[in-house]
Amino acid sequence: MAKGRKVWTYRPVKPRAPTVPAPVKAEVQARAQHLIATVLGPGHIKPPPKHPRFNYLVGLSTKWWRHYFYFTATYAVPGPNALAPSFTDPFARLEYVGGDRFHLAFHRHTGEWITVYHDLPLANCLTSIASDPWFMP
Repeated sequence: MAKGRKVWTYRPVKPRAPTVPAPVKAEVQARAQHLIATVLGPGHIKPPPKHPRFNYLVGLSTKWWRHYFYFTATYAVPGPNALAPSFTDPFARLEYVGGDRFHLAFHRHTGEWITVYHDLPLANCLTSIASDPWFMP
């Protein structure tokens, strides 16, 4: 069997992600916490059931990682055979593009992020997370 020939190929350099300025990080964090406290938390976090059989939502949080901002949900795992008492699962992601613009994506059950909205201002992203069914925790 003959070996394949080595050939020089062009591989373009990926553009670097923009660094998020500290004031933008602080504003996004504050507005996201306000959204969780006023809309998402009261609408989705319910008291634990009397006889839990399935996982249930106990908390919502946010975090920055590089130029991504994640909304995460914490679930309690009842039962004697649970591997862990709780787990976290991200459900929405804002990707910083520059200025006051973000790409908004939801997390599929397969682990894939699907970008639904491109190049939106922060206010529109938070409104979409609050009202769009793609971004339910």
